[in-house]
Amino acid sequence: MYTDDDLSSAVEHGVLPAENAQAFREFVQSKRHSTIQDEEHFRLVTGFNDIFVVIAAVLALFALGTLGNTIDDFVGGMIVAATAWGLSEYFTLKRRMALPSIVLMFFCLGGVYYAIATGFAAKSAEHGGYFVLAFALTAAVAAAHWYRFKVPITLAAGLATVIGIVISSASLVFDFSDTLIKVLIFISGVVVFAVALRWDSRDRLRQSRHSDVAFWLHLLAAPLLVHPIFVTIADGDFEVSVAQALITLVLYLGLSALSLILDRRALMVSALSYVVYVFGALLTSFGVVNLGAAIIGVVIGFGLLLVSVFWHPLRTMIMRITPASLEQLVPPAR
Repeated sequence: MYTDDDLSSAVEHGVLPAENAQAFREFVQSKRHSTIQDEEHFRLVTGFNDIFVVIAAVLALFALGTLGNTIDDFVGGMIVAATAWGLSEYFTLKRRMALPSIVLMFFCLGGVYYAIATGFAAKSAEHGGYFVLAFALTAAVAAAHWYRFKVPITLAAGLATVIGIVISSASLVFDFSDTLIKVLIFISGVVVFAVALRWDSRDRLRQSRHSDVAFWLHLLAAPLLVHPIFVTIADGDFEVSVAQALITLVLYLGLSALSLILDRRALMVSALSYVVYVFGALLTSFGVVNLGAAIIGVVIGFGLLLVSVFWHPLRTMIMRITPASLEQLVPPAR
């Protein structure tokens, strides 16, 4: 089983002429009645061996962490991080296995954070600074991991640790406030979203690793943007009503339009739970208690299936009114 990334790599190394690779892509697109970018393809599993390696690695790393924790939590975390890095030297650099690379990256970063946050912060009365240090060191390891292995999800994970630094630092300077946290999360989402657009603009046809990096960045940005907005609506002084449901619907339709323009589905998926909650609560207020969730599930489920079927023509329509400045950052309409 070969991926589009493998096809691009073959072209780069002179194994396959570029025109032949493009002809093959167009043939696959015609068979699927959809373009590659519309599929929002990213590499994850190429065979069961990927899952086999992940299971073995998780068992081994958890066991090593448990043994290390008998000495100290710091030792356990660092052993896991170092072992995960060592395994990445083979399974990521040599074998180029996608799913094991992702899992090993998380163990590497998670081991570093656990070593500092649990090894030091949990044992200190003034633990706030240690959490900032834990995020900072984890961000540094994420940067080193990216330059060494180039795993697409690493940039998103690294930005998540930077967001952790910002929020942890703010909690040391200011009194804890839900509003402050929401504002920081939303601003972080805007920044990550801008970075994701930047990576998307480097590969508008989505035929290289840049598109994979952008996919994970969008996946991080979506909940950061969506959560503060919809939670604010849900936490309003008024009860769930028709007005609140309409606001939620309008926002979701706006996010859906933006998702079509970007040709990314992360925003729509991230907001789904809030839409289901609001409309389920609305039906409950009208006395539809037992079947509320089922009714909303049917409506939204079939609605999303229709959007999936007509994604390409809907995107073609909305791209006609998309500003040129944004159009240059996203895949062209086909």
